[in-house]
Amino acid sequence: MPGHAPPTTLRPSMSRLRPDAHLVSLLAPGSFEAEQYRMLRHVIERKHKESNLSLVGVTSPEEGEGKTTTAINLAGSLAQDLGCRVLLVDADLRRPSVAERLGLPRGNPGLVEAIMDPGIALVDVVAVDRQYNLTVLPSGHGPSAPYEILKSPALGEFLQQLRQVFDYIVIDTAPIMPCPDPRAVEPWLDAFLLVVSAHKTPKSAVESSLSLMDRSKLLGIVFNNDDNATAYGRRYSGYTSNYSGASARTR
Repeated sequence: MPGHAPPTTLRPSMSRLRPDAHLVSLLAPGSFEAEQYRMLRHVIERKHKESNLSLVGVTSPEEGEGKTTTAINLAGSLAQDLGCRVLLVDADLRRPSVAERLGLPRGNPGLVEAIMDPGIALVDVVAVDRQYNLTVLPSGHGPSAPYEILKSPALGEFLQQLRQVFDYIVIDTAPIMPCPDPRAVEPWLDAFLLVVSAHKTPKSAVESSLSLMDRSKLLGIVFNNDDNATAYGRRYSGYTSNYSGASARTR
């Protein structure tokens, strides 16, 4: 894998991405909603210049809080810079949804196969879409023991190799409270984003999630479905520093 150039064509069995309507960074990059993800992009680009940050995980306290939507939109926003190589990884091996959200066929090899078979070629496990300048690594075939796969040293080796190929890697992980999977991935990440659903996620769930994370890697809290980010953000002002954005508060 080291030294591989990023693949430049889609695998023959895959058609190009067909994002669902919530993926505004891909379908409506000029919209107000897409601007909120561009704010996150700005923070990550700044951190990339300051500290070479490139590998960002996205999680949430529980299911249904918008972490996958955030991960895809963030990757799509970063990919708007045509000079950047951006990889979106589905590491939620229990309930993967990235491929479905992007209209990719189910059942293709992906992250699981890449971890279990060090000799597999990168081009055999990713989908590339030139229109969106985005490379996608789906979850692959569901393993019987997701945690065992994710805590394998082979994952760390694989991600280190991917750093040599891509400028930014956005990883959609499982929710952090129901299972230990995000904590297995955490050692290899540069930063985490915690996605909470505005007016739905209780403060206690945020506190519990933060207690399970390496706080030094918390890049920020993303307020999903927030119609009043400033007021809502005050509830969590002890966890993140001020950031003027409608959907996110980051360091």
